[in-house]
Amino acid sequence: MNWIKDIASLEGRYGSSGDASLRKVATRMTPLYRKWIMASRLCVLSTVGPDGTDGSPRGDDGPAVKELDEHTLAMPDWRGNNRLDSLRNIVVDGRVSLMFVVPGSNNVVRVNGIARLTDDIELRAQFERKNIQPATIIVIKIAEIYSQCARAFMRAGTWSHDDAEGLPTVGEILAEMTDGEVGGLSYDAEWGGRAAKTMW
Repeated sequence: MNWIKDIASLEGRYGSSGDASLRKVATRMTPLYRKWIMASRLCVLSTVGPDGTDGSPRGDDGPAVKELDEHTLAMPDWRGNNRLDSLRNIVVDGRVSLMFVVPGSNNVVRVNGIARLTDDIELRAQFERKNIQPATIIVIKIAEIYSQCARAFMRAGTWSHDDAEGLPTVGEILAEMTDGEVGGLSYDAEWGGRAAKTMW
């Protein structure tokens, strides 16, 4: 295997960046980037920490983030499995990346920045749903915002077909990983009702 070990060798395989790929970068929310991000209900949050990296889907019934000002976004941490992988990373190393997806669009918008975690009472109250508030809020200072070209989603045909049939269920995966002690058909049968009661 021939490993590429330096930037010069890497760049030699690709050539120069396109002019548009550099000029589309903003360091704050602009009117059009704002419109795109506020249309996104699904975001992938990427973090880095001492034990490695983490990528976590974040979704909401409206925009996945709230704009606090043109340089700052806030993301509620709604109820999950309490592993806290992303949050642990943010506490130790604030570097984050966000990838905003809008169903039907082959483009994505990406944000890189520095995040901090807060349990501020007033900020948490801004996200209240059904008398429930998120335990914490991720506050992101924007370093850069840019659109990502559509080729990856186009190659994958992301919105043109459904490949879910035949996939293993989470219950099946849990049963596999625990030699049948956890998961299985009962886990899958109960999951929908459990999730509906603990969405917020």
